[in-house]
Amino acid sequence: MLRYGEKTMHAPAPPLIPTDLLLKAYRSGIFPMADSRDDPELFWVEPKERAIIPLDGFRCSRSLVKTLRRDDFRVTCNAAFRDVVEECAAPRSDGTGENGGSWISHRIADSYAALHDVGHAHSVECWQGGQLVGGLYGVSFDQVFCGESMFSRADNASKVALAWLVAMMRHAGMRLLDCQFMTDHLASLGAIAMPQESYLGLVDQARRDARLSLPEAYSSLLGAAAAGSAAGEGSAAGAALERGGASLDDATGFSSPGKLIAQSLTQTS
Repeated sequence: MLRYGEKTMHAPAPPLIPTDLLLKAYRSGIFPMADSRDDPELFWVEPKERAIIPLDGFRCSRSLVKTLRRDDFRVTCNAAFRDVVEECAAPRSDGTGENGGSWISHRIADSYAALHDVGHAHSVECWQGGQLVGGLYGVSFDQVFCGESMFSRADNASKVALAWLVAMMRHAGMRLLDCQFMTDHLASLGAIAMPQESYLGLVDQARRDARLSLPEAYSSLLGAAAAGSAAGEGSAAGAALERGGASLDDATGFSSPGKLIAQSLTQTS
């Protein structure tokens, strides 16, 4: 029992994973995981087989195209990074997530937040009625984006976030979308599996700066949608998209950014 004037002692928080160490690990095809949310320890994973989604092979189904074109969700980039990470670690219907074995420990979440602060971790969010209902986050370096996790609390929300990510990566001049482990869900979206050695070869080929950062690509796509709306949709937006959107500013008065995203994905998908 504590007596008056005594203080409780708390264990010190585990140290963050240094950002330079995280980036070095990702460039080497390695990433951290933990056994539970409260586990201060972590382990490093190097899969023998890697899943990627080729940026020209993303499968945008007819139903997803319709969802995009209707703008069922308001999509943002980096508007709620920490919230997306927390949602990805939350309990899920399959028993995973917080208190169910989530690999996203508090230490890992805090480390990715620090990586986000220096511009190497990004999120894509889907909003409905002012509520965050879906999204994804991952690590970005060179022309590579390593997707870490996604969540959905509304039908198709995570698919919409992924579709936007693919469009943003194409627009930014990025080359490689890493999904880490193959699942049936990812396969249905166009993911393919390859040996780790082949994956590392793709990482090496992508060791140069992208044309735009992901947040810049997001803003540029909104600007292209605004230009397309002002010019009658289609031709002007497509032309702006082809130009790379270098002179387009972030816009809030757009008519339908989802239509532009759907168009950009179905042109080559």
